Amino acid sequence: MNLQQFRQSLKLKWLTYYRENRSWLTRIGVWVDCEGARRPSSSFILATLAVLEPQLTEMLPLIVDLSNNPDRIVIALGLNFSPESRMKDLDEMEPLTSKEPTRMLAGAQPDFPVTSDTFPNRISREQDEFCRGAYGRRLEEDG
Repeated sequence: MNLQQFRQSLKLKWLTYYRENRSWLTRIGVWVDCEGARRPSSSFILATLAVLEPQLTEMLPLIVDLSNNPDRIVIALGLNFSPESRMKDLDEMEPLTSKEPTRMLAGAQPDFPVTSDTFPNRISREQDEFCRGAYGRRLEEDG
């Protein structure tokens, strides 16, 4: 799969997940405004897609070595958009792909043994997100 196909696959999986879980996703406090796009936080998007797309999980160590800024990673993957504004795109993309069941985050089990050294080092809040939060404040203003 080439990079463009991979980005398209991620977009399809993200939009499908969003549509299926829209009722609660729109109400939780993970929304940010990043470069004019109102969307869930980059960390939320990446965590969700890491469960939905095993290839992303394999690629994330390399990607994080290149940039540990979640917003830049989401932008590079072509996912910096409001999912609400792209629901019509999902209808156009779905006939081109086979339907596969979406795995929910709560029921997902890792395909690898989880040990204490499996988890990434924590980075400060300020580095995690540079976009504005749900209440229009930058994270560094919160604390």
